[in-house]
Amino acid sequence: MKAAIDIGTNTVLLLIAEENEDGLRMLHEEQRMPRLGKGVDVNKTLSEESIGRVISSIKEYKNILSTQFTKVSNVIVTATSAVRDASNRNELINLVKKETGFDVQLLSGEEEAEYTYKGALTVFDEQVNGDVFVLDIGGGSTEIALGRDGKLIDSHSFDMGCVRFTERFLVQDPPFQEQIRECRQAVKSMLETKKFKPKKNAKAVGVAGTLTSMAAIDLQIDEYDPERMNGHLIVRDKLKKGIEIFSLHTHQQLLELSPKVLKGREDIFLAGLLILEGFLNYFDLEEIRVSTGGIRHGALMNELNKT
Repeated sequence: MKAAIDIGTNTVLLLIAEENEDGLRMLHEEQRMPRLGKGVDVNKTLSEESIGRVISSIKEYKNILSTQFTKVSNVIVTATSAVRDASNRNELINLVKKETGFDVQLLSGEEEAEYTYKGALTVFDEQVNGDVFVLDIGGGSTEIALGRDGKLIDSHSFDMGCVRFTERFLVQDPPFQEQIRECRQAVKSMLETKKFKPKKNAKAVGVAGTLTSMAAIDLQIDEYDPERMNGHLIVRDKLKKGIEIFSLHTHQQLLELSPKVLKGREDIFLAGLLILEGFLNYFDLEEIRVSTGGIRHGALMNELNKT
């Protein structure tokens, strides 16, 4: 039995799984939203308050592990964009070690994309063949990985995310249409900085909170439900209509639409949808398949492949 903790820009996620003949069987997941990356895009530092919230989340997870999952033999802790970009990242890494005993593995953008690619596909029962993009819209960065018949062939980490682009562009509540146009243009310009060469008829899989929240709203479910979310298709035309509607709502009104799903995400949800829309438009994809897999799944698969 193994566990992985993923320290992201917006969330801290826990996954507990056990090895079996097929690889990993997921046992338990937890999510906290301490918003570590708040203000990092401008200030390039992690605030003491947000570091404190992350430490509290990890302590909660340690308590869950020590009381409910005593057979866990290994805990892998990874950190991503917000920590990478912060001038005081060592303060967080050292404090996690001091307060919890866990070593933090700081992933590069390329490692983040690789772990996400592996993790995204682990939750599907069937083999994913052909060319598949895996999109991970994080708080501070967005990773795109391109795989062919299950093997990663190219990836890139873009400095755009739903926290970063909300703070940079969507500063009104609700945002002005001009701000939305600027955000859309920034997404397009960012995607143009990296050339991918997919074969025709490439498919797309998306992970992380923007995708799973949109799936929950589509499915009209008010709880995080991996079994129902996995494989759900978000269609580009329907997404465009959703953005038109959501962009007229204040953060509070969005939260009231889906209180449990959007709690802690209501102010950054629109930026995530604009990044998703920009990705589908840029690669001319009609739909994207939702996966609840991600970095933490990829970290455990990586560990499994070492043994």
